[in-house]
Amino acid sequence: MQISVGQFPAVEDKSANLVAVRTLAERAAAAGSRVLLLPEMAMYHRVAATAAEGVAAAEDHSGPFATEILRLSREYGLFIAAGMSKRLPGEPNPGRALNVLLLVDGGEIVAEYEKIHLYDAFAVKESDSITPGDALPPVLEIDGVRVGFAICYDLRFPELFRLLVDQGAEVLAISAAWARGIVKEDHWLTLLRARAIENTAYVFASDEVSVKSVGRSAIFDPLGLQLGDAGEQDLALVTAMVSLERLSAVRAMLPSLANRRVAVEARVHPLPPAARSLR
Repeated sequence: MQISVGQFPAVEDKSANLVAVRTLAERAAAAGSRVLLLPEMAMYHRVAATAAEGVAAAEDHSGPFATEILRLSREYGLFIAAGMSKRLPGEPNPGRALNVLLLVDGGEIVAEYEKIHLYDAFAVKESDSITPGDALPPVLEIDGVRVGFAICYDLRFPELFRLLVDQGAEVLAISAAWARGIVKEDHWLTLLRARAIENTAYVFASDEVSVKSVGRSAIFDPLGLQLGDAGEQDLALVTAMVSLERLSAVRAMLPSLANRRVAVEARVHPLPPAARSLR
């Protein structure tokens, strides 16, 4: 199965963002990809937006962004993972929304992931405007390949990715708007490679590129070899094939998952349920 990661500078103008998304979907389909991974907050991103402005921009599943993602999925036969700010009806703490990764296939929403680790670090406090999710990300089987999902700051929590692998994930897909800053770009690429190596899994990562975000959308194989890097291009697509044969060979050569003391770990961390299949 072939996966593409898209990179573009999300802006305040939602219609402009959808133009970029349409272009990337068209390119991904033309390249023969089955999956298109888009950045966190691909729907809307305003530099120096207030919490209230960000929440006001949130939409629900009936809004223009989700509607267009569904249409593109149907038109191009793509599984699309796209970041959006989702309106939260009945929110007990007014003025907050959800940071969601919308997962769409065949023109239908098959799942969504509400970001659980909010970016309250480096003098930023995402929790001022976002309510955290309280469920693990899904692992979905897409054309025989099991894919686990995560959003941005999740990358700094290796235990989350091990839980995804425990559910059978062979690919780890990260949607991000990784903030710029001292050594932040190095952190991004180092952590992506680390998640690939420690889990002997493919890593596909889509990041926004802007004055606020580093870009550098990238792909790593199960040994941590880099298969692609979008650099700081404004509108870019990086594509690679997932080879289950390669994954099996790496896991046979480097059987760190098989060498785990699962019985000991399970005393503290019970294993989660198996992956859900999309046929």
